[in-house]
Amino acid sequence: MPKEKFYITTPIYYVNDRMHLGHAYTTVAADVLARYHRLKGEKVFFLTGTDEHGGKIEETAKELKKSPQQLCDENSQNFKEGWEKLNISYDNFIRTTDASHKKAVTKAIEILHKKGLIYKGIYKGLYCLGCEQYKTKSDLVAGKCPEHKTVPEVMEEESYLFKLFEFEKELKKKIKDDELKIRPQERKREVLEFLKRGLRTISVSREKVKWGIPLPFDKKLTAYVWIDALLNYLTGIGWDGDPEKLPEFWPPNVQLMAKDIIRVHATIWPAILLGLGISLPKQLFVHGYFTIEGQKMSKSLGNVIWPEQLIEKFGADATRYLLLSLCPFGRDGDISWKKLEEKYNADLAKGLGNLVSRVISLSDKLGVQQAAVPNNVGMAFGDSSSAKKRYQKALGNFQFNEALIAIWEIIGNFDRYIEREKPWEGGKRAKQVIVNSLYGLKEIAVLLKPFLPQTSEKILKQIETRKSEPLFSRL
Repeated sequence: MPKEKFYITTPIYYVNDRMHLGHAYTTVAADVLARYHRLKGEKVFFLTGTDEHGGKIEETAKELKKSPQQLCDENSQNFKEGWEKLNISYDNFIRTTDASHKKAVTKAIEILHKKGLIYKGIYKGLYCLGCEQYKTKSDLVAGKCPEHKTVPEVMEEESYLFKLFEFEKELKKKIKDDELKIRPQERKREVLEFLKRGLRTISVSREKVKWGIPLPFDKKLTAYVWIDALLNYLTGIGWDGDPEKLPEFWPPNVQLMAKDIIRVHATIWPAILLGLGISLPKQLFVHGYFTIEGQKMSKSLGNVIWPEQLIEKFGADATRYLLLSLCPFGRDGDISWKKLEEKYNADLAKGLGNLVSRVISLSDKLGVQQAAVPNNVGMAFGDSSSAKKRYQKALGNFQFNEALIAIWEIIGNFDRYIEREKPWEGGKRAKQVIVNSLYGLKEIAVLLKPFLPQTSEKILKQIETRKSEPLFSRL
């Protein structure tokens, strides 16, 4: 019987700046899902990468007195190194400057042009360079882009236009019927409300931006960066631009993203696919933002927490745990160094770390054999099957914090069992209590594997060697 397939994507990240907490949040979440589905025996493909074309890259490179390609090479490598530090197990890291990507994008644009979905005209609108998007007046707050706090510039240029409006009715139906599933529900409602305003023609070329993919039918213009970038989800799994030959893993089971890019992913992206005659992704899942003690993270305020700071202070596994346990995935969350430190100490150093240390030390002291048979484990710790079902259900719904709560419920049950039985006092039941506890630690290690892969391996190794080493140092 063929294996179930699971294809998951993150957005590809702009290389005009360093990796930030939002990038890490999305990518760690995707990694947990990829690892979980691999553990289930599924055939998994996990795609991430960098978005390397467009006006922002051109402008940043100029400011830094570098070529756009040099900037892309350096910052793309920085992302790769960051993901290595966080143990991100991606299957491909795509760069939109890859020759194979550019070739496939060129072919796709040519197909849309031949179908009459792309035509030549004049486009005028309010353009936000930060978003690399045209804005309507209703998108602005006090005349500024709400994301970048800048006034968009009026742009008018000869342009090639994409008939986005032709797909409005079909998109509404597919989103409403969950054929293109958007979650959480409030994001689905937001997109449907946006669609009520009506879709219009969009510009898919840039005259002034030279750092991009030239249009195959008018090489003095480059492709709009979003058209280029969105097609990475196909080219990253080996698509060559032929709609009749889709890669093995298409369509994605889930595409993770932050809420600032949901509109593009729920309109332009599926419209391109429909225009090419390609099936849509199964689900878009949208997460929120982190604030710091109630304030938006801002370089000017000096309150930004960078991923490398977390890794340096807490380690990679603890950083992964803290990012996904502090708030429900899909909602905004508020963090602070104090909250992070308290949760690290309570859950990892004291909770999990202390439990593993006690059990391993006692197994060594009492000479317990690893191969010994557990006895009445369910009765000893309470039925963990209920917590495991909640863990599985939570991961199926992208509720990472709920899955972790279920694991920590089992950890709490173990702690209470050991406190009640007091195996350190000896007695005829002491060895059996530790046998049961070792069995329980194995279960915990397996459940933790998608979230804390290194810690999981350390626990399993300590069970085998019966040599206790601290998992997390108390701050």
